[in-house]
Amino acid sequence: MRCLLVADLHYDLRKFDWVVDAADHVDVVVLAGDHLDAFSRVARPAQAIVVQKYLRRIRRRAPLLICSGNHDLDSRNSWGELTTRWITLARTYDVLTDGDSHLIGDTLFTICPWHDGSGQRAEVAGLLARDAARRPRRWVWVHHAPPAGSPTSWDGRKSFGDASLRSWIRKHQPDLVLSGHVHQSPFCQGGAWADQIGRTWVFNAGHQTGPLPPHVVVDTDGPGAYWISLTGAQVASLSQAPNRPFAAVTDLPPWLLAMGRAAAHPPEESSRPAGA
Repeated sequence: MRCLLVADLHYDLRKFDWVVDAADHVDVVVLAGDHLDAFSRVARPAQAIVVQKYLRRIRRRAPLLICSGNHDLDSRNSWGELTTRWITLARTYDVLTDGDSHLIGDTLFTICPWHDGSGQRAEVAGLLARDAARRPRRWVWVHHAPPAGSPTSWDGRKSFGDASLRSWIRKHQPDLVLSGHVHQSPFCQGGAWADQIGRTWVFNAGHQTGPLPPHVVVDTDGPGAYWISLTGAQVASLSQAPNRPFAAVTDLPPWLLAMGRAAAHPPEESSRPAGA
């Protein structure tokens, strides 16, 4: 299975265009939160309408899983905690989102919402406990923030990771955790795009300017996981402990090269969804 991880697109439509084309080359697409930009001059409800159109386009090409991030919040739940409502509308066109669990082949995907308080954290803990009881050969979590104390949550000055997530990882030991949130981690000294906690691999693709989003592709039938950004490409073998810095790779497989070409030839404005 080839699983594409992208996060923190922040309403950059050039990056969404790239994901639409990249979806043709993978088996599963994961967008790990912060689809919107809380600091944009475009109101978030308007952003959400445009992003929903992109989600439909991506889903037509590959299975799509999305979680909420802190920029996606638009309402409050019964506990008074910030949450997101617009993102759950994606279920109407077969996109898996916050609170969903789904088996794709031999892999169970569990999608965790952004949790901004004790009530939501309890819900996520319950979701993970239920899925732990039925885990198949491979178990993957989608969670916007990376775990605390990991180089995937280091921004060069401090860690912005989630302490609850680290505790849940140690308890349940999923195979993979796919995240984002901390833009600088893959690029700064002391940070990384991949880490291992126990036997769990954690990934954070990071964020960069321009039409090409940094991205991770986990190839469970190949050498492991690739990270591609404007700084180049690296690969990590999932069969051995992390050896940072990860090996640079220039001889990328043709399907991975094809994914990158979309950023060099962005679509015309007319190809974007109406309202974009």
